[in-house]
Amino acid sequence: MLRLLKPLLILVAMANAVAVAPAGAQTLDAVRERGFLICGSSNPLAGFSQQDIDGRWSGFDVDLCRALAAAIFGNPDLIEFRSYRGEARFAPLETGAVDVFMRNGAWTMGRDIRYGARYVAPAFYDGQAFLVPQSMGVVSAYELDDVSICVADSYGEIEALDEFFFLNQTSYRAVAYEDVADLATAYRSGLCQVISASGRQLQAIRRELADPAQHRVLPERISKEALGPVVRGQDDQWFQIVRWMLFALIEAEEVGVTSLNIDSLSAARTPAVRRILGVEGDYGAALGLRPTFMADAIRAVGNYSELYDRHFGPQTGAAMLRGQNALWANGGLLYAPPIR
Repeated sequence: MLRLLKPLLILVAMANAVAVAPAGAQTLDAVRERGFLICGSSNPLAGFSQQDIDGRWSGFDVDLCRALAAAIFGNPDLIEFRSYRGEARFAPLETGAVDVFMRNGAWTMGRDIRYGARYVAPAFYDGQAFLVPQSMGVVSAYELDDVSICVADSYGEIEALDEFFFLNQTSYRAVAYEDVADLATAYRSGLCQVISASGRQLQAIRRELADPAQHRVLPERISKEALGPVVRGQDDQWFQIVRWMLFALIEAEEVGVTSLNIDSLSAARTPAVRRILGVEGDYGAALGLRPTFMADAIRAVGNYSELYDRHFGPQTGAAMLRGQNALWANGGLLYAPPIR
């Protein structure tokens, strides 16, 4: 009897494996059948994802979602955007409530190997930084000394400050709060001279101040954070689609393809440009997409530089330097493998 049961159990296990395995590999099919992309990010944040009084979403994250929809459908408006507050970052992805998170918690080993999720590639580099008033006359974090700093002690920020000021042989006094939301109130009230948080959080705080131009986010980062799209595990096709959509925006900046000139480049002879346009080589076929999927994404939102400038440039009233998010050729960390 045991001899009969053992092979039977093996067959049942194999059947279950066959039944379950494809479930994680059908995201593109599910999106197409639905007719639109469900795209999310964590915690609304000025510049990344914010909602206007009519309920419309805009921001860096939202435009990445629009680029992905354009790559899939040829139409950037076929999206439903959802922003999840707090720690609800992986369950919506695992359960299929969203197809992709364009911004989640910063990329760590723990987050990458747990929760059934995969980080695709960095779309934004960041880290703990400092916001100071222009009146302080400071242009570098290394000039800070004997200052009071508002900080939310939640993910090791105070430890990072201790290490930075110890190595710099300078001093500071921590004015600690439980939540980042308290920092702007304390800073405006004069309870501290400086705020320390992630650069993106400081930029959002700066934009909400009465006169953003009177405040500066210093260029240094005293920790490292990489943020970017996150997808469900075990769906290599979807992983590659999201990855090469992002890489196409970065590569387009490097070779000079923009949303403004893309329709005039059909006769271009530069191989890198022709491959992005989809007129030389069919790089979409292996992904289940059209040959023009990269051009469609760029036409919808622009290259990475256009995307960055739109949401963090001078017209926002609180320009944020590219810094680490500049192209590798310009001293930054932004890099895309060649399309060939």
